[in-house]
Amino acid sequence: MKTLDSFDNHIEFKGPARTWSLIFIAIGVVGIAYGFLSGTNTERTFANLLLMGYYFTCVCICGIFFCAVQYVAQAGWSASVIRIPQAIARILPYAATILFIIICAGLFVTHTGVNEEGKKTVMPYLYKLWALDGVATKGTPNYDSVIAAKAGYLNIKFFLARIIFYLVSYSVLGWLLVKYSNNEDELGGMHNYNKSFKISVLFLLIFGFTVPLFAFDTIMSIDAHWFSTMFGWYNFAALWVSGLSTITLVIILLKQKGHLEWITTDHLHNFGQLIFGFSIFWTYLWFSQFLLTWYANLPEEAAYFYKRWEPEFKPWFWLNIVINFVTPLFVLMSRDSKRMMKVLKVVCIILICGHWLDYWQMIMPGAVGSQSDWFMEIGPIEISIFLGFVGLFIAAVLTSLSRFKSLAPVNHPFLQESLHHHI
Repeated sequence: MKTLDSFDNHIEFKGPARTWSLIFIAIGVVGIAYGFLSGTNTERTFANLLLMGYYFTCVCICGIFFCAVQYVAQAGWSASVIRIPQAIARILPYAATILFIIICAGLFVTHTGVNEEGKKTVMPYLYKLWALDGVATKGTPNYDSVIAAKAGYLNIKFFLARIIFYLVSYSVLGWLLVKYSNNEDELGGMHNYNKSFKISVLFLLIFGFTVPLFAFDTIMSIDAHWFSTMFGWYNFAALWVSGLSTITLVIILLKQKGHLEWITTDHLHNFGQLIFGFSIFWTYLWFSQFLLTWYANLPEEAAYFYKRWEPEFKPWFWLNIVINFVTPLFVLMSRDSKRMMKVLKVVCIILICGHWLDYWQMIMPGAVGSQSDWFMEIGPIEISIFLGFVGLFIAAVLTSLSRFKSLAPVNHPFLQESLHHHI
């Protein structure tokens, strides 16, 4: 008979979860194939792949960030749930590889398009403002004085080197955190916990300095004429909220299937508090970035929001703030709602979709431009690629979880504190 301290409920990747993940992946493959073979949606398909590659990677990074914060804070409440973010952290190398392949393909696969001056030219499918041939060379048809001034930073070799550095450093440190936790299960003692503490400090140091640059490079450089010093932290807030929502949703779904029986409403309450609080923080950054741009009314800054206020994007622009601010504000404000599993589950699903829309708003206007009508902006390509990555995420996380001998870190020094956690 299982007891609270046995943790012998092993997860296997099979049954309906396996079936649905394969169905979703198949839908994604069909959507990608349709986008590339249709002849008119290649640019849109590349942009959606970048969106989902970035989103997938950010959620995995959040798994590492969550673990690192708990170790550095020496938090006790989270010890019994740490396997879920660890499982997500463990798949970062695969997500990072997918994102890097998408970025490289978008940079090096070219087509004939129209540049900012309205002239036909050969351009890449992604980062077409700054990755044009001759964009920083005076006298060439693609010369752009604004981009030329940024060419020391925005050039393909240095750009790819930075992306590799971010993804490799995050992946290695995340892998070490999982490794030391597994060693702790085998050996006990404080040696591996102390190693985890040191790696967490190093990760937070590197992450704190590089996460704004990661957002600048991967997303903001699509609109390379525009810049915002708040953009990196705005992206961090989106990463943190969407990652927390994903971790919480995975915990709830596993608990509903009979796993993680030691996790209580008090643990879920903590996750609800974090999601609520950082949704407000995300809104603060969204509003501050928007308000300062509106107040200053400088053309080089206002152009970014002006593009997103075009009729084709404006409904989605306002829906973004409704979903990601109004929903958590009114649903999660009360104590009881944070402790109701079904309510928290619905909010997590809404926020995961909401932050997909947030990333979509950052990428699509600059990477693709407007379609004929606002309701045509999100269609079968967007939905199918989103579902494809959902299926890939389900398969990767459940496979990762199945490789743990125990769903709780049995020799974690704060495990008993977590098992008796009460708010």
